[in-house]
Amino acid sequence: MGSFFFSVPINRRLTGLISSEHLKMGGKLNEVIESLKSAMAMVLVQVILTGINIFYKLAKNDGMEPMIVVAYRYIFAAAVMAPLALILERNSRPRMTWMVFFQGFCSGLFGASLVQNLFMESLALTSATFVSAMANLVPVITFILAIILRVDKLAIHTSWGKAKILGTILSIGGAMVVTFYKGIEIKIWTTHINLLNHGGNATAPQQANASQGLGAALAASSSLSAAIWLIIQARMIKVYPLYSSSALMCVCGALQCAVWAVCRKRDWATWRLGWNIRLLAVIYLVVIGTIVMIPVMAWTSRVRGPIFVSSFFPLMLIMSAISSSLLLDEKLHLGSVIGGVLIIIGLYAVLWGQAKERKKTAQHDGHSKSFNS
Repeated sequence: MGSFFFSVPINRRLTGLISSEHLKMGGKLNEVIESLKSAMAMVLVQVILTGINIFYKLAKNDGMEPMIVVAYRYIFAAAVMAPLALILERNSRPRMTWMVFFQGFCSGLFGASLVQNLFMESLALTSATFVSAMANLVPVITFILAIILRVDKLAIHTSWGKAKILGTILSIGGAMVVTFYKGIEIKIWTTHINLLNHGGNATAPQQANASQGLGAALAASSSLSAAIWLIIQARMIKVYPLYSSSALMCVCGALQCAVWAVCRKRDWATWRLGWNIRLLAVIYLVVIGTIVMIPVMAWTSRVRGPIFVSSFFPLMLIMSAISSSLLLDEKLHLGSVIGGVLIIIGLYAVLWGQAKERKKTAQHDGHSKSFNS
């Protein structure tokens, strides 16, 4: 009897220890599952972005004007996002002020009209691989603008400050290599498939080479516009909900793109879609590239943060190079590979510096709060 009563506390302790171990294992398993979900979500986003590049190229090759493609995308996106915001945030949305409307107008200008029109024109003059490499400059340009506007500090004496400066230099150098150095052609595989041959407006190689400089300037301008939009959006989302701010951006962008396209192309025959690649491109851009992609990116950014989201964008460069080579018969050159590697290394250096800085800032804020309490 005595041994029985003595064993009861031991059994309870063992049960408690086993339960706590199970809870720890369950917590770690949940963290792993959440990490995998976030990673798979961002891989899906990069696949969608690669598809956007391909469909943009095919629509342009079919004779559809880039500004009309962009106008259609944001007109239909606004028609979907506006009701979605009204339903999901009807109880949490504050009253719209003139400042919020101005921020929404600027978001539509820099985050929709300018960035997409410049991107499309650059894509028409160069290749999907080229514009994908240049798109990785967005975090670097955002850092430069933040320093100029005194939103961020240079902190050159810290490890993260040096990493961000080095990353900026490497990324800019990589962009210059991609633009001005072509190098030898790298032959990895060939499928003899070129979807651009199915249209009547394929760009001649000589014309593409002559327009490489202009395409690079347009791609850099597109990245600059995207960087300005990120700064505006970061301030806007602090005072206005996520879906409502996205809907306001889409509405303003749709109006701007539509006015610009109508002023430039008044022949309604150029707006006709028909049962062809133009309609398929618009459907993909609206349904997959907007309705699916934007909520996935918003969810991932909210769960893991913007740095996690940015760290996956170099994957689009690899996917674009592979898909363009397989489907569009685009040639891969040594200059694009070297420049792309430099841009990616520079991007991750900037992202590492930002993550390190945020961690140090959070630790400092935590120590300050505990000291004040």
